[in-house]
Amino acid sequence: QVQLVESGGGSVQPGGSLRLSCAASGSIFSANVMQWYRQAPGKVRVLVAGISSSGSTNYRDSVKGRFTISRDNAKNTVYLQMNSLKPEDTAVYYCNMVTGAFVNYWGQGTQVTVSS
Repeated sequence: QVQLVESGGGSVQPGGSLRLSCAASGSIFSANVMQWYRQAPGKVRVLVAGISSSGSTNYRDSVKGRFTISRDNAKNTVYLQMNSLKPEDTAVYYCNMVTGAFVNYWGQGTQVTVSS
């Protein structure tokens, strides 16, 4: 029973920061690729950041230098630290786990709103 639960979303002013968390259960977390996606209203879901089992990271160009993805295997948790937030970062953020068999699991999503 794989379950991903996101938390940490909310409303913030431009330039502010938020830290998203995703806790995984029911899987061997350390062996899996973890990713964050986001989807704004009326738009497609896009990849924001990813981290491999070895700790290698990748980021969408528009968030490089502002967002940091990390993982704590002991806690089965992946994080997304978001700094210098912009209105265009407003979206529902989804945690994604990809297993070694390329099976995808998704969290329920957490809303991030950046506005004045």
